Amino acid sequence: MSGMGEAIRAAPAAATWDEELSPRAPVGFLRMYGRALAQDKLALVAAIFLIVLTFLAVFAPWAAPFDPDADNLFMRNMPPMTMPEEGGSIPHIMGTDALGRDELSRLIFGSRISLAVGLASVLISGSVGTLLGLLAGFYRGHVDDAIMRLVDIQMGFPSLLLALFVLYVVGGGVWNVIFILAVTRWMVYARVTRGLVLSYRENVFVEAARATGATDRRIILRHLLPNLLSPIVVLGTLEVAYVILTEAALSFLGLGIQPPMSSWGLMLSQGRQYITTAWWLVTFPGLAILLTALSLNLLATWTRTVSDPTQRWRYVQRSRGS
Repeated sequence: MSGMGEAIRAAPAAATWDEELSPRAPVGFLRMYGRALAQDKLALVAAIFLIVLTFLAVFAPWAAPFDPDADNLFMRNMPPMTMPEEGGSIPHIMGTDALGRDELSRLIFGSRISLAVGLASVLISGSVGTLLGLLAGFYRGHVDDAIMRLVDIQMGFPSLLLALFVLYVVGGGVWNVIFILAVTRWMVYARVTRGLVLSYRENVFVEAARATGATDRRIILRHLLPNLLSPIVVLGTLEVAYVILTEAALSFLGLGIQPPMSSWGLMLSQGRQYITTAWWLVTFPGLAILLTALSLNLLATWTRTVSDPTQRWRYVQRSRGS
C-alpha cells in the first residue's frame, strides 16, 4: 500500500514532465528550446558567438572600422592596438597586414565569404543528398542499388584530394569552391537519410498513410521528411563546420578563394610568411576558424540532445530542480 501511495503521489510530477515535453504544451517549442539553451552554458556561449559573427558578416560594411582594401605601406605589419598614421580615435585593434590593411576589417569581411561558402555548400549538398537518400530508402531495389553504389564509389576518393584536383583544373573562386564542396559532401546526407527511411518506412504511420490511399510523393514529403528534419539539421550544422575548415584548407593552398576577395583561409595563407615577425596575421584568422568550428560543434551536440525525446528530459528535470 505504501508503494501504491508513493506512485500516486509521483503521478502529478510525471504528468508535468509530459506536459513540458509535449509539442502541444502551452510553453511552446521556442520557449522550451530557449530554456534548454539557457541551461547549457557552453551551447549558450556558442550560440551567442555565432549570432554576433553572423551579425558582423551581414552588416560588414558598417561593422568594419576601416576599409578592408585600403592599403598603407607605411603602416605595414603593425602590431595590435596601433593608432592609424593619419590620426583618428579608433586603433588597429588586430594590427595591420603586409600591405598596411586593417586586420580586423579584413577578418569581418572574410567571415562573409567563409560563412557563405559553408552555408551554401551545405544547403546544396544537403538538399541533393537528402532527396536521393529518401528515394533510395523508400523504393529500395534497383533505385537503392544505383544510388548507394554511386555513394560508395565517390566515398572511395578522398574529398579534399578530389576538390584540389577539380579546382586545379577549373580554377578557384567562390562559386567553384561552393560547387565542388557540395559535390564532395552530398553522400553523407544520402547515407544517413537512407538509413533513417529504411527504419521509418515500416512504421505504423506509413502503413496508415498507405491505407488511406496516400501517394508515394505525399508519404515522402508529408510523413517521412518531417521526421528526418531533426537529425538532418544536426548533421548539417556539423557539416557547416567541416566545410568552413575545408574551404580554409583549399584557400591556404592557393586553390580556393582568390584575391582581391578575402576569406579566413586566404588570410592564413597570406600571413604565413610573416609568422615569426607578425604573429597576429595568422593567430586571429586561425582563432576565428577554431572558434567558429567549435561553436558549431557545441551547438550541434546541444541540438541533438534537445531534439531527442529520450534525452530531452534532462533539461526538463534540471529546470524543475532549479
